[in-house]
Amino acid sequence: MDSHHGLDRWHGLFRVGGSAALVSVALTVIQVAVFAAWPPPESVPAIFDVMTHSPVLGLLSMDALYLVNNLCVLLLYVALAAVLWSESPSAVVVLLTLEFVQMAAYYASNPAVELFTLARSHADADPAHQAVLEGTAEALLTQWTGTAFLVYYFLGAFVLLILAWLLRRACVLPRSATWWALAAGILMLVPSPFGLVGMVFAIASLVPWSVFCVVVGVALLRIQRGAIGAGTPGSR
Repeated sequence: MDSHHGLDRWHGLFRVGGSAALVSVALTVIQVAVFAAWPPPESVPAIFDVMTHSPVLGLLSMDALYLVNNLCVLLLYVALAAVLWSESPSAVVVLLTLEFVQMAAYYASNPAVELFTLARSHADADPAHQAVLEGTAEALLTQWTGTAFLVYYFLGAFVLLILAWLLRRACVLPRSATWWALAAGILMLVPSPFGLVGMVFAIASLVPWSVFCVVVGVALLRIQRGAIGAGTPGSR
């Protein structure tokens, strides 16, 4: 059976999804390197100071790169959904629904832009107004690791576990992708806000996640090239 049968119409999506997977890995490496070189500030005054004197570093310390990274992840999952649709349309619909809710939860929880705006106002405010701005920033930081973020994290784990089940049934993607998705999904069941254990699991999950992205990203680009070839007159 032709593994590319029915996939040729999606070759543009596969190119976007495969490229997005590789970009996601690059952004993850950059974000980790930034955290290692410049640990995120731990207090509101320190955050305001970084945001004021080094806005780019301040935004990066507030996970601004993940705003772009998660868009790449969404594009990857949409491309995978097209590949895996024939395996189980119902599971793919559930996966995409959870993925869209997950991303909405993350964008709702990340306070990078709000903190940047507060920092700029804080620099020119009188002491009384500064105290109000600092209190607002504290509330934003609490929200950052609150309900929306936990929803994002747990849904991310469930999406990966569903994806692992789908990948196990697929014949057009590498079998190793199943196990990397499963490993990342299991590790993400312990969210990063859960103390030291959560942080260890979060860092550890980046390894199988990054390998998974490389494996499926390369596979999607390979399928895209095959789909184009299959659609060329005389190639069948």
